[in-house]
Amino acid sequence: MSSVYPSRKSPPPAMASITPPVTPKLANAHASKPKADEEPADMNIPDNYVTYTLKHQKPLPPITWDNWTTELNWLNVGILGLTPIIGIVSACFTPLRWETAVWAVIYYYLTGLGITAGYHRLWAHRSYNASKPLQYILALLGAGAVEGSIKWWARGHRAHHRYTDTDLDPYNAHRGLLWSHIGWMIVKPRRKPGVADVSDLTKSEIVRWQHRHYLTLIFIMAFVVPTIIPGLGWGDWKGGYVYAGLLRLVFVHHSTFCVNSLAHWLGETPFDDKHSPRDHLVTALVTIGEGYHNFHHQFPMDYRNAIKWYQYDPTKWFIWVCKKAGLASHLKVFPDNEVRKGQLTMQLKRLRETQDKLSWPEDNSHLPVINWESYLQQAQSRPLICVAGFIHDVGDFLDEHPGGRHLLTKNIGKDATTAFFGGVYDHSNAAHNLLAMKRVGVLHGGAPHGLEDKSIPPSQRLRIAQYNEMGGSGYSSAAWSDGEGLMG
Repeated sequence: MSSVYPSRKSPPPAMASITPPVTPKLANAHASKPKADEEPADMNIPDNYVTYTLKHQKPLPPITWDNWTTELNWLNVGILGLTPIIGIVSACFTPLRWETAVWAVIYYYLTGLGITAGYHRLWAHRSYNASKPLQYILALLGAGAVEGSIKWWARGHRAHHRYTDTDLDPYNAHRGLLWSHIGWMIVKPRRKPGVADVSDLTKSEIVRWQHRHYLTLIFIMAFVVPTIIPGLGWGDWKGGYVYAGLLRLVFVHHSTFCVNSLAHWLGETPFDDKHSPRDHLVTALVTIGEGYHNFHHQFPMDYRNAIKWYQYDPTKWFIWVCKKAGLASHLKVFPDNEVRKGQLTMQLKRLRETQDKLSWPEDNSHLPVINWESYLQQAQSRPLICVAGFIHDVGDFLDEHPGGRHLLTKNIGKDATTAFFGGVYDHSNAAHNLLAMKRVGVLHGGAPHGLEDKSIPPSQRLRIAQYNEMGGSGYSSAAWSDGEGLMG
C-alpha cells in the first residue's frame, strides 16, 4: 500500500520550514521503531482509503451454479451445517434429563458471555479492564462458542464498526439479512475486509495464548467440558454431549450471529439513523443483551448496551458484578450529556418530519404591507380584522367562531389585539395557530400595543429550524405595497 500512496508522516516543505520540532531527535532512533506485528495496521492509510479501495480492489466474481462449489468455505459449512444436523438427529435418540437441560442453559450463557463480555466488549472495544484470571476465563469460554480466536474475531468486528454498511464491512447488512447472519461465513468473502488495527491484541499474552492453542481449546471447551459435567455429575454422558455440547453450540452460534443480522434489521434508531444498527428488546433477549445496537454503534466504547435499568442486558450486569468482585475495573461510560444529545437529535428529526407535513402561515416576507387607511378602506368590502400587527381575512370562519358571529363582525376594520389576548377572551394556542393561517397582510407600523411577542403563534415559536434556515426569521421584512389589494 505504501507504494500506491505517498507517505503522510512528514509535513510539506513549506510547513516544515516554519514548524519547530516538537521533540528532540532520539539518539538511537531504531530503538523506538515498533516491531512489524506491533505497528498499527491503519497507521499510514490515506484519507481516501475507503473510496480508493472500493474503486481499485477487484472483488471475487459473483457466485453462480458453475462456481459455487469452489466459492464456499467448506470448513464453516461443516461446522455450521453438520453441528445442528448431528445434534437434532442425536436428540431423537437421547432422552433429555432436567439436570442436563439446566446445565445446557447455564453453559449456553457462560459461553455466550465469553463472546459478548469477552470477545466483544473487552477485546474488540476495550470498554473495561479485566484481571488476568477473568481474561483467561473469558478466553476459555469464548473458545467454547467456536467462533474463531479472539484476534480473528476482534479484527473482523473492528472492521465492521469502521466500515459499517459498506462493502468493506465483512457482514454488511445492506447485502441482506441472510448474508449478515450466516452467508458471510459460509461463502468466501467477495472482497477483503477493510483494514483494522489489532496491534494491541497482538501484545496480549492471553490473546496470543488462546490463538496459539485455539484448536485444542475448542475441543476441550466446546465438547469435553459440557459432556464431562453431566457425565460425572449424574451419569448422563450422552445427554451432556448432545444437549450441552452440540445443540447448545447451535444456540450460541445463532444467538451471537443475530448481533450482525437481526440487530441491523429489527427495531428503532433512537440515537442515530445514519447507519443500519437498531435497538429492540427481542434482539436483546436472543443475544444476551446485545440488542440495543443503535446505542452500541454510537458509543462502542461504553461497557453497556442498555442504559436504562429495566432494559435487558445481562452482559452489562455480568461486567458490573465482576467489578464489584475486584475482577474488572475502569468500566467506560460515555458522558450522559452527549448520550442525551444523540437522543434529542433523533427526537428533533422526527418532530421535523412531522412538522414538514403540516401547513403553515404564509411567510411574512410574502405578505403585502398595508397602512391603516388602506386597511380601513378594504375592510368595508371584506371581513378583515387586525390582530398583533397582522391583517386576517375571517370570512370563512364567521359562522364557525365558538363565541358567535357577532364578536367577529364587531371587530371588522378594527384592531382586535386586546380583545383576542384576554380583553374579551384569552384565546388558546389552537385559536392562535388557526388565526395565523388566515393572514393576508401586514399592518405598516407593526403591533402598536407592545405585543410583538404574541405575533408568532405558539406552534411556530417552537418550530424546528434547520441550520440553513437560521439566517433570517421571516418576520423581519416584508415588501411595501401600500395601496395594493390584499389579494395580491
